[in-house]
Amino acid sequence: MNINLSTRFTRAYKRLPSHIQDDFDKKITIFIKNPHHSSLKAHKLKGKYQTCLSFRLRDGYRVLFEFSAPDTVDLLDIGSHDLYKKR
Repeated sequence: MNINLSTRFTRAYKRLPSHIQDDFDKKITIFIKNPHHSSLKAHKLKGKYQTCLSFRLRDGYRVLFEFSAPDTVDLLDIGSHDLYKKR
């Protein structure tokens, strides 16, 4: 699976607390093997984010992503659940 990181994602990742970065690093390994693994609790979003999906990290953090091709994922943003309000 190919993963593309948006500029927004990269900037947001750098600002995260280290324990959330560690959690992401573990979960992205699971995601690469199986993007629909139950531990990720991945789900399609609604409203203005209807083309996006999200998977959960600890402490209410989320990773916003979309499939740009069957084997390519674009990681769009990462942050607290409030990131849906910011975009």
